[in-house]
Amino acid sequence: MIRCGLVTGAIIIYSMLALAQPKKQAATHTYPNAIAPVGVIKGLSDEALLETVQKQTFRYFWHGAHPVSGLALERSNTVLAEHYWDYINEAWGEPNFSKTKFGPDAGAIGGTGFGIMGTIVAVERGWIGRDTAVKRLIQIADFLINADCYHGIYPHFMDGRTGKTIRFDRLDDAADIVETSYLLMGFLCAREYFTNDTPREKYLRKRVDQMWGAANWNWFTNNQDTLFWHWSPNNGFDMNFPVWGWNECLITYIMAAASPRHGISKEVYNGSWAGSKGFRNGNTYYGYKLPLGNFDKGGPLFFEQYTFQGIDPNGLKDSLGIDYMEQARNHTLINRAYCIENPKKYKGYSEQCWGLTAGDSHKGYAAHCPDTDLGVIQPTAAISSMPYTPKESMQALRYFYEEMGDKLWSKYGFIDGFSLHYNWYAPSHLAIDQGPIIVMLENYRTGLLWKLFMKIPDIQQGMKKLGFQSPWIK
Repeated sequence: MIRCGLVTGAIIIYSMLALAQPKKQAATHTYPNAIAPVGVIKGLSDEALLETVQKQTFRYFWHGAHPVSGLALERSNTVLAEHYWDYINEAWGEPNFSKTKFGPDAGAIGGTGFGIMGTIVAVERGWIGRDTAVKRLIQIADFLINADCYHGIYPHFMDGRTGKTIRFDRLDDAADIVETSYLLMGFLCAREYFTNDTPREKYLRKRVDQMWGAANWNWFTNNQDTLFWHWSPNNGFDMNFPVWGWNECLITYIMAAASPRHGISKEVYNGSWAGSKGFRNGNTYYGYKLPLGNFDKGGPLFFEQYTFQGIDPNGLKDSLGIDYMEQARNHTLINRAYCIENPKKYKGYSEQCWGLTAGDSHKGYAAHCPDTDLGVIQPTAAISSMPYTPKESMQALRYFYEEMGDKLWSKYGFIDGFSLHYNWYAPSHLAIDQGPIIVMLENYRTGLLWKLFMKIPDIQQGMKKLGFQSPWIK
């Protein structure tokens, strides 16, 4: 795996987990159990379909979690063992995983945060019991309290059995503030939801307070007006990777500013985020103005999904006058319009089959967008955009489920990606793609996670510090 550099706005690219170029048609082979197609029920109402998709996707985080730590696994196909490798070898030829496989214990720190938010949804909707959920969250919290941590910040990947860091590469071998911001966003939502005066819920809240208080965001400024993505006891700030925008990292700045003990100043936000050359756009594509970002036609759609699992974009504006719902909606509509135009003439792209974002492809993990279009659709892209484009996203969801379900729908929800052009279907699910499906559909339906996160006093103070206005901010 590698990090993509500044020209891509700090997108996380997992290209070293690449699957080999297909030699046969994968759809004709037997799937591993976790991605084996399961039956669909046609004719469901919109509400019943949303419930079905959320509940099935939640299985990834509940049944598919690491058995020791409870962490969300980075991807499903690291734990399918010999059945997965048999499938890969038979269907695609034998790829060289010797230097790239992170192993069956690779837990995703950011993906775990998304899974925690999904667990709240599961309790609210009655899929699991409240006390059962609290036990799982305590399992995760207790594990993380004793796991590798660097100035209160966790690594991107962690061994779910030992708590030891799994390094990205020789320099990126310790703290990752972006993934930690996703993790703590999830835990803070849990603290707001599980408020009963019971020993377990009180204990969970205490654990969350410990992690939230320990995260030293200021350390990652390196005494500059810049927030740096990584730090390592072995390499210091040698990665030299500022967190600059526009991309998926707005939540990182909000969390860093909101910290009651180690909060960054607005000068840091201005110096490496809102003041960066990659922040503003202002161009119009397909009739939609795109306020933010240095990508032509916008970058991957996860830019508009990770932060806004907790942050409500409705009525959200910054000191520059940026309307964040306009940004999210227009970026999504531009992405869809590009797929409808389909300048590369890929088979299958249409008004109901659209959505380019980061995920697996026939060429490996890639940050799919109009600039990097490999003919692969990620179901999470359109589905997790439901709060912004409900009509268009529902049309895509019905197509994925009702028309393509025999190839896309599995015991963990939709597989990560597919290409009708190359007749390729991902043998995988990814935590960072599955999580937003559950959370963003719930925000569309009830606003549950927005209500929990946006009422937190620390978050409100942090947003005020950075110059944000919102109906939630007092």
